Amino acid sequence: MPKSTTTITMDDLLAGSELKQLETGDVVEGNISSVRKHQVWIDLGPRGVGVVMRREVGHGQSLEEGSPVTVSVIDPEMDEGYALLSMRRAAKDRGWDELQRVFEAGEIIEVQAYDANRGGLLVELEGIRGFLPVSQLAAGHYPRVSGADKDEILQKLNALTSQPLRVRILDVSRKDNKLIFSEKEAVKDDMQARFSELKVGDEVEGIVTGVIDFGAFINVDGIEGLIHISEISWERVENPRDYVKVGETVKAKIIAIDKDRLSLSLKQMSEDPWLKEVKAFEKGEKVEGKITRITPFGAFVQLSSSVEALVHVSEMGDDDSVDPEKIFQLNEKKTFKVLDIDTDARKISLSLKGAK
Repeated sequence: MPKSTTTITMDDLLAGSELKQLETGDVVEGNISSVRKHQVWIDLGPRGVGVVMRREVGHGQSLEEGSPVTVSVIDPEMDEGYALLSMRRAAKDRGWDELQRVFEAGEIIEVQAYDANRGGLLVELEGIRGFLPVSQLAAGHYPRVSGADKDEILQKLNALTSQPLRVRILDVSRKDNKLIFSEKEAVKDDMQARFSELKVGDEVEGIVTGVIDFGAFINVDGIEGLIHISEISWERVENPRDYVKVGETVKAKIIAIDKDRLSLSLKQMSEDPWLKEVKAFEKGEKVEGKITRITPFGAFVQLSSSVEALVHVSEMGDDDSVDPEKIFQLNEKKTFKVLDIDTDARKISLSLKGAK
């Protein structure tokens, strides 16, 4: 009787060994065996050979023959018998794992943006592209501009691409291909420590980072401060830009501490001249003043460089239908009687009809 024979295939050999067959998505180690114009050949040892097309090499990857590489399997077996591989995808796979670790650990890392748009900064880390929104920039880097000047915002953001930034990962998702950074989160702990050392009444020094219609933003050692237009000067301020300039260093007093911002006062760094000059006036006396503003309810009168008073429409004449614009002209001088002086409210009431 003839002896039976059994045909053993390569699949049988692989199945009977501990060597796992390549599968799509596997990340494996190999060595570069040949570098050609459009292809890089990889020796995978017992698992055979594979090829990486040039577009799948990735940036900054060493391509010296014999160098060890990590590759991701795109197709475990092409028609020609070799595997189709990707260095770029392998770097990304490892990158996502590292980013997830950094995120879960809450680590502070240093990055540098490679580009910017009006919404924020574009950042690449571990071969994966992410985004740092404008809203997540720290106070010192937030682009304070007049109104909604998008070109000026972009100009300020582009300037940040030339410097390293300390950030935390705010959100990471391989599934959604999402990677969001935050500079605010990276400095939050430091900010809280600095806030705990500050109190209302303290005098601080900071740099003006933005001037807008309602005030000026100040960077106080990384903490954002706001000087409202009403706290810029004891004088009436029409345009904050006449008093402070971007890049200027100013000293101010803390008048309130919010969650993540200081409310500051520039004018309270000096004595209120109103309190000094108001001493020259007495209730019941007649004074001369210049009309500075005319409104339907009355007119404002400049009595001295720092003291402004109000003559109410009811004190302009005996007729209830008095029209202030028909009685006064801007910058004209008239004589009034002082009805009341309220130093706490910094108000003086005048009467035109009482001065006759």
